[in-house]
Amino acid sequence: MSQSRKMIHAAAATLLAAGVLVASSSSMADEAKEKCFGVAKAGQNDCGSKASKHSCAGQSKVDHDPNDFKLVPKGSCEKMGGKMSPPAADMMSK
Repeated sequence: MSQSRKMIHAAAATLLAAGVLVASSSSMADEAKEKCFGVAKAGQNDCGSKASKHSCAGQSKVDHDPNDFKLVPKGSCEKMGGKMSPPAADMMSK
């Protein structure tokens, strides 16, 4: 195998390894977050429940819509005045 081919293979292996590290670190960061309903400002939501009037992230029109959630650090949702589930889910659990 020529020297240039060896260098290309080494570069490809390095890029692949870097991609795996980035993917695993982002999934670990997601694990440290939870959905918090009712705390997002208009246009700053991460998504919404089935009762939302839009399809997803960044589309809320009002502040603190109880059907929209924002990802927050675990354990901080209720301290912020939010809820762990949307109102419709709260009604089903009662």
